[in-house]
Amino acid sequence: MSERYERGMAVRRAVLGDDHVDRAENGKTDLDGPFQTLITEGAWGTVWSSEGISARERSMLTLALLAALGNFEEIAMHIRATARTGASKQDVLEAFQHVAVYAGVPRANQALKIARETYAEMEQGNQQA
Repeated sequence: MSERYERGMAVRRAVLGDDHVDRAENGKTDLDGPFQTLITEGAWGTVWSSEGISARERSMLTLALLAALGNFEEIAMHIRATARTGASKQDVLEAFQHVAVYAGVPRANQALKIARETYAEMEQGNQQA
């Protein structure tokens, strides 16, 4: 694999956790294998590996963008990742407040609902990182 892939896999594991990445890797098929490589190299090996902003800030941006665009299916995963990126509950609330003002209250409300549920699961020890 490429250097960018290796760097991406290391960052992906650091942010999402080994269990999550192992599940994704073990579930790869011939159909989605190239897509997983694209995500690892592009999202994790380029964007998340950049030293331009901190992992905490990147986490907040990612959550805000997911909510603003209505991509709710990945919010729980990125809420769980805040335990590794250093983004606090207050940081997440601030990000979603920006979403409410700039992208719409319903999207921010749905994102906060997912965040509350995910934090509750995390506090009960059911992280499924």
